[in-house]
Amino acid sequence: MSTPFPFTAVVGQDDLRLALLLNAVSPAVGGVLVRGEKGTAKSTAVRALSALMPTLDVVSGCRFSCDPASPDPACPDGPHEPGAFETRPARMVELPVGASEDRLVGALDIERALAEGVKAFEPGLLADAHRGILYVDEVNLLHDHLVDLLLDAAAMGASYVEREGVSVRHASKFLLVGTMNPEEGELRPQLLDRFGLTVEVAASREPDQRVEVVRRRLAHDDDPTAFAARWADEEAAVRARIVAARELLPSVRLGDGALRQIAATCAAFEVDGMRADIVMARTATALAAWAGRTDVLAEDVRQAALLALPHRRRRNPFDAPGLDEDKLDETLEEFSGEDGTDPDDTDPGDGPGGGGGQPAPDAGPQGGDTGARPEAGEGGEPQASGASEQSAVRASEPFRAKVLSVPGIGEGAAGRRSRARTEHGRTTGARRPRGALTKLHLAATVQAAAPHQRARGRSGPGLVVRRDDLRQATREGREGNLVLFVVDASGSMAARQRMSAVKGAVLSLLLDAYQRRDKVGLVTFRGAGADVALPPTSSVDAAAARLESLPTGGRTPLAAGLLKAHDVLRVERLRDPARRALVVVVTDGRATGGPEPVALAGRAARLFAADGVASVVVDCESGPVRLGLAGQLAGELGGTAVTLDELRADSIAGLVKDVQRRVA
Repeated sequence: MSTPFPFTAVVGQDDLRLALLLNAVSPAVGGVLVRGEKGTAKSTAVRALSALMPTLDVVSGCRFSCDPASPDPACPDGPHEPGAFETRPARMVELPVGASEDRLVGALDIERALAEGVKAFEPGLLADAHRGILYVDEVNLLHDHLVDLLLDAAAMGASYVEREGVSVRHASKFLLVGTMNPEEGELRPQLLDRFGLTVEVAASREPDQRVEVVRRRLAHDDDPTAFAARWADEEAAVRARIVAARELLPSVRLGDGALRQIAATCAAFEVDGMRADIVMARTATALAAWAGRTDVLAEDVRQAALLALPHRRRRNPFDAPGLDEDKLDETLEEFSGEDGTDPDDTDPGDGPGGGGGQPAPDAGPQGGDTGARPEAGEGGEPQASGASEQSAVRASEPFRAKVLSVPGIGEGAAGRRSRARTEHGRTTGARRPRGALTKLHLAATVQAAAPHQRARGRSGPGLVVRRDDLRQATREGREGNLVLFVVDASGSMAARQRMSAVKGAVLSLLLDAYQRRDKVGLVTFRGAGADVALPPTSSVDAAAARLESLPTGGRTPLAAGLLKAHDVLRVERLRDPARRALVVVVTDGRATGGPEPVALAGRAARLFAADGVASVVVDCESGPVRLGLAGQLAGELGGTAVTLDELRADSIAGLVKDVQRRVA
């Protein structure tokens, strides 16, 4: 077994280490979500924490790690006889991104359950993690239904497995840690709220600190055992401090003054619900115990707010996490002075992660045609084809967009946009299982087994079921799609009012894509060609940042934009053939770039129609004179055209049906 990097040898990252240690002291805090760029010691710190966790006494032979002092009366391996136990280290269980539901919660032997009435249960990772650490790397890439199961178990302290009326329940209390890179997509706000604490991490820009990081990493890689021995005393001291803080925790007093500060802070920052108040109270109590105190001070409340509130203030993926520390200090000052919660009292303790600090906010935005269709400005007036580039304009206020979906039934990743055959959803039929049975169709199984009961010599009340009788339920739910935006940024779109409205519309569709768990990509075209502004990704905030900084001007190489989008889709089909695409072309339909631009654009559009790619053209034409070119483009794409106004959810009814009918 490899020797992990010592927790106390991690350089910097005080907030990360403090959040992990507070959860080790009080798992009731609710876990920690670590957000940050790649290469910032997220996984290293989490894996190192397991070596600091106190050892456990467990019932001998129990697969669910029951505590011999108070075994779970409902344990599937129980009832347990008193006396027999063993001592072992706390486990750290890793949940792979591609894990199945059965691997997470465990599985029942359906064949034995039907034929013998026996609850033959194979525990999953939630059972393995009981009384230990459950670590999910790249938690934002985990399927939503698995995240729901995971967080439900963390909140209830138990896992439930239900299969066709047969149920198993077992205890599952663990320290939940998730890490993620926001560039690869966000968690839904509802799921963010279920993590107790959050920490933003970033690599240090101080050369001396970076040198020390490299020095320690190389020393560990050269001789892990010797490196760990150098830090053994520090590790033992922190381990002893965790044990002492756990013992002190029940004696910590959370006075009315501290509670008022907590409630006032949550109200001042307008966080939803009451979970933030509860998490802050538990975190402040754990901070006091960690510092060796029995009273919660204002400093504890302040640090608890910095760890528990930033992720709960995000209303959509384009909101930067973080807190206004001046506002926080003003709120604490206003409600100070009761029960010894003097804001001037600061005793955060020493040791790893003893200091506080504001998690770093997300970075801001960076990131039969014989002639050409004429360039035009606002109102349809012709404009020079070589119009100079204009600086980027801000998007107008986003709105709730109509649902645009891909017709037919797919088999892509679970999401919320288009119809698909999925593991979750309404049951639509049955089939023979391919591989392991996951969702039993009981009626179809009984129907398949019934004609053979006499031949199989059935004599008792049980049904004689063979493997060939089992039927897998087929279910229909929703999938996430690849929504590829192809945005015209040429001179004909350069009028500031028009481009602001266009960006607002695309931003609204990006918000819709975030809510429906889509991947998004962005292709822009103007001047001499087209560019992939953002390759397909799950990070819609990255797409919003690229959109915000998009300048306009120049000719309209419509064909180049379509061909670039077609090439992006070809590559994505190789990477993820099950994910279907929806192409959203945002343009007024004009084409002026290159020789025979209109004919070339038509040929490029017909490539999408030949491939059966679902498409929508958002018609951005404005002014009293309308040429209807976007509608012509939609016809060549085999899709439909909608105006900017028709994208609004409160506009013309029946838009979705019209999109599906015309695309089909």
